[in-house]
Amino acid sequence: MLEYVERTGTGCSKWDGLQQTFGAGGLLPLWVADMDFKVDRHIRDAIAAYMDTGVFGYNIVPDSYYEAFIDWEREKHGLTVEREWIRYSPGVVCGFNFAVQVLTRPGDAVIVTTPVYYPFLHAVENNDRRLICSELVNKDGRYYIDFEDFEKKITENDVRAFILCSPHNPVSRVWSADELRQMLDICRCHGVAVISDEIHHDLTFAGAVHTPTLTVAEPDDRIIMFTAASKTFNVAALRNSFVVIKNEDIRAAWDKFMAGLRLSMGNPMGYIAAEAGYRYGSEWLSEVKDVIYGNYLYIKEEFAKHLPEVVMTPLEATYLAWADFSAYLSPEEVQLFMQDKCRLAFDYGSWFGGDKSGSFIRINLATRRENIEEVVRRITGNLK
Repeated sequence: MLEYVERTGTGCSKWDGLQQTFGAGGLLPLWVADMDFKVDRHIRDAIAAYMDTGVFGYNIVPDSYYEAFIDWEREKHGLTVEREWIRYSPGVVCGFNFAVQVLTRPGDAVIVTTPVYYPFLHAVENNDRRLICSELVNKDGRYYIDFEDFEKKITENDVRAFILCSPHNPVSRVWSADELRQMLDICRCHGVAVISDEIHHDLTFAGAVHTPTLTVAEPDDRIIMFTAASKTFNVAALRNSFVVIKNEDIRAAWDKFMAGLRLSMGNPMGYIAAEAGYRYGSEWLSEVKDVIYGNYLYIKEEFAKHLPEVVMTPLEATYLAWADFSAYLSPEEVQLFMQDKCRLAFDYGSWFGGDKSGSFIRINLATRRENIEEVVRRITGNLK
């Protein structure tokens, strides 16, 4: 049985960091992508057993940690991962920042498909690379790659790397195998390396099936894949992510870069949590997914009833609903309305890049139904 946790006053960025991000406290937060549920008991028990040793000195990474991840990827996603392909990063976000530095040089062009998780944009700009955006095509709320524009932008700008979001945050698309192949074909043709963020790959819904990028790649493709247990099992604070690099040359370049940082491993609790989640967390994850998808259906149905011109993007993956309020609110109005009138905190469409997302909000669904009902009540009550 899932247990909701009241997180105010616990040092939680989502609940206690409102003043810093939004300039206001007392908002109901549906923004940062973590969950308000206590993690699986197997993870808690494994960490508690480590704490009971009472010794927190230097550690080694157990083989069982790698085995748990390899088994999970094979059984859940049909991806064969060899032990020697796996590297460590404290997080997926810092990982793809590292990858930008490994695969490109200052001034090189890096392409993303917008709207996209905004740290992608920051990873390009903060590392002195040129940001190139190819906008996704929105057809009645579902998003598609504009392959002609994608390739044109690559050739015109001599793009050196592509940061792929798969599944795609915030538009919750699960890219098909054919779509992934077409993207990889274009990148291969033009010498573009691929940085693939697959952190949401365990959170798919309504029959959508995630295809790992490496399963449709050619043997020599220049790909760095990132994923983690952090979104799947709500353990982001434990700072443990997987870097999977099949290409030997890219792996050697990664290792050389990381040696310069002296960053080869993380804290033991991150390894313990990931292993326990992958070994024993399937039942907990299934419960969480039921709650998330139920919350999505509730919002979708209530908006259809009371605000019929709100367009909800189909939730194929992630626990983040993407809602278009352009029929009711201009890009200049949406944050003022949601924050000042409704006293709600979301991630806003303008944060994600692209020319057509200014009136969107991204809603974190990984919370109790009462919070979702309150969101709907406040928005519908103030917008009628």
